[in-house]
Amino acid sequence: MNGGKSAVLSLRIDADLLERIRGHAAKRGMSVQDYVVRTLIRDDFDERFKVAVEETEEFYGRT
Repeated sequence: MNGGKSAVLSLRIDADLLERIRGHAAKRGMSVQDYVVRTLIRDDFDERFKVAVEETEEFYGRT
């Protein structure tokens, strides 16, 4: 993604939300950090894919 470099992101979130995230991560055998990062990556991919589809449809017209 960024050439192996990393940075720290600190978040303050509601305790109930953190518990839900912990539950989702545990179901997948992941740490909270890995779960959140994977979720952000997936969301970023989804958004970029959506934009690419829209641009393709504009160029070729909807089928």
